[in-house]
Amino acid sequence: MAKRIKEYLAYVDKLLARDDVDFDEEMRRHLVQIEFFMHERLIHLLVTILFAILTVGCCVTFVVTEKIQILLLAAALFVLLIPYIRHYYLLENSVQRMYDQYDKMMEKAGKDAFYTGKES
Repeated sequence: MAKRIKEYLAYVDKLLARDDVDFDEEMRRHLVQIEFFMHERLIHLLVTILFAILTVGCCVTFVVTEKIQILLLAAALFVLLIPYIRHYYLLENSVQRMYDQYDKMMEKAGKDAFYTGKES
């Protein structure tokens, strides 16, 4: 997933450097990709939270029971938690960057990124 995100961000950056692009169509496509990555981000957030809760729960259980097996389980969960946090960090920052790219596409298409269509 990380490779796909990085490749897609680079692709959009290349599009933004050009002027011969139909930005209305590219904005539509970009929104679809943002939705995909936002879904992925949500799933990874939920998994990360679950691993964090399980890790803390095992640590608390170890303090109460003093069984070394529980501490080993907590250590294993912690080892798994670190890559989940790293991946979630990548997803979060990438989606935020996609929002910025979308705003730049709106600007290139001659549209106001924050126009709501309603008068104040």
